Amino acid sequence: MIKVLFFASYRERLSCDQLALDSSAGTVSALKQELAARGDLWKTILLDRKTLVAVNQVMTKDTAVLSDGDEVAFFPPVTGG
Repeated sequence: MIKVLFFASYRERLSCDQLALDSSAGTVSALKQELAARGDLWKTILLDRKTLVAVNQVMTKDTAVLSDGDEVAFFPPVTGG
C-alpha cells in the first residue's frame, strides 16, 4: 500500500487530499503515470515537470524507487514573496 498526499492547489483542484493505493509502481514516475490515467486534470497536474514530489517527507525525483508502505506527496512549486 502506498499513501499518496496532495497539497495546496493540487488538493483543491483534484478534490482529493489523499489516497491509499495498492500499486505495483516501482518508481515515482510509474506512480505518476498510473495516477495520470485517472483523467486529464490528473495528467495535467502530475505530468507537469514543475510538480514537486517527496517520498517519506524527503524531496526526490521521478526516478526514486518506491516500496510498500511509502508516503508520496505531490505539491505545486513554491513561490516566495
